[in-house]
Formats: sequence, structure tokens, C-alpha cells
Amino acid sequence: MRVLVVGGGGREHALCWALAASPLLTKLFCAPGNAGIAEVAECVAIGAEDIPSLVAFAKDKAIDLVVVGPEAPLTLGLADACAAAGLKCFGPSAAAARLEGSKTFTKEVADAAGAPTAAWARFTDASAARAYIHEKGAPIVVKADGLAAGKGVVVAATIAEAEAAIADIMEDRIHGAAGASVVIEECLVGEEISFFALCDGATALPLGAAQDHKRVGDGDTGPNTGGMGAYSPPPIFTEALQHDVMARIIRPVLAEMAGRGAPFKGVLFAGLMITAEGPKLIEFNVRFGDPECQVLMLRLKSDLLPALLAACDGELARFDLRWEALHAILVVMAAQGYPGSYAKGSEIHGLEAAGQVPGVQVFHAGTARREDGALIATGGRVLGISATGKTLREARDAAYAAVDLLDWPGGFCRRDIGWRALT
Repeated sequence: MRVLVVGGGGREHALCWALAASPLLTKLFCAPGNAGIAEVAECVAIGAEDIPSLVAFAKDKAIDLVVVGPEAPLTLGLADACAAAGLKCFGPSAAAARLEGSKTFTKEVADAAGAPTAAWARFTDASAARAYIHEKGAPIVVKADGLAAGKGVVVAATIAEAEAAIADIMEDRIHGAAGASVVIEECLVGEEISFFALCDGATALPLGAAQDHKRVGDGDTGPNTGGMGAYSPPPIFTEALQHDVMARIIRPVLAEMAGRGAPFKGVLFAGLMITAEGPKLIEFNVRFGDPECQVLMLRLKSDLLPALLAACDGELARFDLRWEALHAILVVMAAQGYPGSYAKGSEIHGLEAAGQVPGVQVFHAGTARREDGALIATGGRVLGISATGKTLREARDAAYAAVDLLDWPGGFCRRDIGWRALT
């Protein structure tokens, strides 16, 4: 099979890495890719949101399957454009991708499906939003309604913080049009889990769970990021909890989406809070998480390619997945200054030595090769130093041993990835 992966981050490197191992694969392309992806796939200089060019390339190269990594091209209708051109695409339609594109839509679907979630209200007027915050008190959660690259959520500990979030999102529009409206939610208490299900429109198959680390600093301090690390499986997420989530959240939402004429095909990513009353839905994403995808791919024993095909073809009811009896962890190396402004172009050395640590796999995110062959940082999150082990501690120790072999003064990482499970 000839496969095109869309995207250029760590998630897409992990997908390409897994797909490249499939005996079904003939040729692998990635648009636009990065320096690490170039080692396992042919990178194509087409942006992930350039729908017409992606479809034209897929037709010209006789692509058998388009695999979409990021959320933006899905909400823009890449899967629909592929279907119209007779191309098979792994990822939801634009109508189904509204589960990530609009937090209001997600809440309405969850309520209609009876899925447990936080109490909420939507506002298009900043004054009304502030009045609601004063009525409900803090802590409280303020979310930009639209796509904000994973950074549109503020967990406000005080009313002043919540008011500042309203000013940033609705008045200063720091997330652009995504902040035209906000969803304000009760603040759920518990441990947060990322859970993934492979969906074919009618059937959902558990794809595993991971725990992400959103805050930039050790001890979960500082601003939210796109994710500074992850590990899988999280000990708190038992088989009984997985059964509960599938029965009360995933399957009812899948049925609700089908009933609305927007059947969901692809990966449904449920952000969950494990509360004292049980698991509750925080939000949905409509694609693999980043960095959660990386640790899931490290643990997946089954061939990824036929699994994606089964989701596209409505055949998950007769499909199963096998997993390695391993723990996986990933530590994000980010550019100094992230998630704020950061410099680009700094050289990275020591990757070869890091990659030789037993159990370690390095995934690239924001990297490129200079004309002289030097590896340089081009993004905020730059590398994902991952490792597997028989225990989480063994995997953690290997990952940080590899981190310590890197020579990159322009980068930093959290030193406590996996702390919840290890303490």
C-alpha cells in the first residue's frame, strides 16, 4: 500500500515510525514532515492545511490511504475532500470533527448522549461571562470555544484569574476567532487521563490510555503547553474504568453522532477526569494526542496499518489489537521560552548517542536539516525522547539517561515526567 501521513510533529513521526514497520506498506509519504520523519518516509513540501494540494498529490501518487495527524485539516474538511476525490482517508468528516472544533458542540452531544461531564455554560458576551463567574465562584474553568492549538483552556484558581482569562480570550483575542465565544465549566477534581478509541462510525475499539503533563514546569507549575511528556499505561486507569468509559461515554457518543448524520470514523480522544464519582468527560479531540500517540505506538504490538484500514472500512467489530507488556514514557525537549516566544535555528547535537541507550526511541517534532546537514530546532516542542521498559521507572530512567546525552543549550525539559505513577 501507498500511504500519505499529513502533519509534521512528534505525533506524525510516531505514526510514520509505526506504519513503516508494516509488511503491507509499499511507499510512505509525509506532508510536510520533519527531519526525523525523513528517515522513514519521503517528505513532501505541502502544508497540513493545504487541502487542494494534499488531495491533488494523493491522486497523482495513487495513494491508497491518507492518515491525518493534526486536528486543523480535519475540521477544514480534508476527509470530505478525499472522499469526494475517491481517496480513502483515516480521520473524521468535518461534521464529525466538530467534536474538537467546537467545545459547545461537544457539550451538547455529551448531554444528549447522557455522558457524564462538567456543568457548563456558553457565552458570546464578556460581561455576561464575568457575571456568571462571580455567581459560580472559583476555582472555575474558562475555555475558548474553537481550536486554540491545545492552549485555549485556563483553570482559574481565583475569580481574578478567570476574569483575566475572559479578557485574554474574548477581548484581546489571543487565540483569534477561537475566542469569539467561551465555555465556562465547573472545575472537576481528580486525575486527568487521555483515553483513545478507534472508531468506524458504529463500533469503537479501545486504543489505550496515557497520562499527559500539560504544565511547562516541574510539579505541574507554569502555563499550559501542548504537552511536556506522557506515559502509558497509567496505573490509575484500570480495566474496570476502561469498561465504564466505553459504556458510559464512548459508545453513547458514537451512537449520538451516528444519529445526527455525522458518524465518527477515526480516533476519538477523550480527555477524562477520574473523580470521586467516577470518570467524567472534560473534552474530545478527534485525532491522536501529542505526545500521547508516541507512547501508544511504542506499546502497540499489532500492525497499525490494517487497524486504520478496519476503521475506514467499518470492520472494527471483527478486529482486535495486541499490546506489548511494557511501560512507555516520553520526555519533550522544548526550545527555551516555550510556550511563549522562543528562538529558532539552534543546533542540536548528541542524538546518535541518545538513541543508543537501550529501549530509547527519539521522535522529532520541530526539527529540520540545514544545508550543511546540521540538525536545527524549528519549533516550540522540538524532540520527544521516549523509552520503554518492564516497569515505568526503568523506562523513565532510560529516557532521562538519553536526555542527559543531548548537547542542546537552547532546549529544556521537565525532570518529573511520570511522577504521579512513581510516587
